[in-house]
Amino acid sequence: MKKIFVAGHKGLVGSAIIKKLSKRNKIFTIEKKKLDLLNYEKTLNYFKKHKFDHVYLCAAKVGGIYANLKHPADFIYQNLQIQNNCIISAYKTKVNKLLFLGSSCVYPKKTKIPIKEKFLLSGDLEKTNEAYALSKIAGIKMCESFNIQYNTDFRAVMPTNLYGPNDNYDDLNSHVLAALIKKILKAKQKNKNRIIIWGNGNAKREFLHAYDLADACIKIMRLSKKNFFNLVEKESQFINIGYGKEISIKKLTKLICNIANYHGTIAYDKTKPNGTYRKLIDSSRIKKINWKPKISLTEGISFVIKELNQSKIDSK
Repeated sequence: MKKIFVAGHKGLVGSAIIKKLSKRNKIFTIEKKKLDLLNYEKTLNYFKKHKFDHVYLCAAKVGGIYANLKHPADFIYQNLQIQNNCIISAYKTKVNKLLFLGSSCVYPKKTKIPIKEKFLLSGDLEKTNEAYALSKIAGIKMCESFNIQYNTDFRAVMPTNLYGPNDNYDDLNSHVLAALIKKILKAKQKNKNRIIIWGNGNAKREFLHAYDLADACIKIMRLSKKNFFNLVEKESQFINIGYGKEISIKKLTKLICNIANYHGTIAYDKTKPNGTYRKLIDSSRIKKINWKPKISLTEGISFVIKELNQSKIDSK
């Protein structure tokens, strides 16, 4: 029986990993009010107390374009603190394996498509989420640096845009798919005949269900140290995890409207930012260990809408 700590267990990815982990393991979670991962001493003491075998580092401050533009200092500071405290605590307490959750926003704004791991740090970042991206790049490089200097087994994954249960549906802080679903469901509930979407709708995104990502993360953690490092390159010790297809925001909006049975008109506010135009990532590494997504975008969105309708999504 392995002792596994999932940091960020209530979030989109953390909750999915817990759902997918084998019951044969002893899984540890802790509420934020009991352990603030921004506090180094308390984090280290928690790691010392339990002597974890594996750590899934999913805890992070996340948000959409608006939140990133308004609060860049919070995004860079809090994410650096959380990941630094957890990674150094894992090293000091001899955690066998750690998995760090990155984000596809670490890649340059302008790069070849699909985006390979080796393209990291090859160009300028998208300005709308630069602070968050820099913190995630630092986390990747911290894992890599500890592996080089101390022979640790710290692994990193780079997922594409995610969605699923326990997503954030805050009006100002949610990511694009969650924001669109909530906007459309609210419009339907209030009988509004028109919705307004940020940007021109031409930007394309790739979306992966959190349960598929969780399966990939667990599969990666089950690899032996030798097999994991044979899978990655010395210069890019992390693995992209994507769905393999992209969709424009316009088509995505229409798809959600169809699934939700909403028939209002769609307008686009072109004064608002689009973000990076394309972010389709290359997932050839993860495919080498016989992983592929199981949940289609249509099926996944249907699940989310059903869940939100049952919970009576906030329509204020």
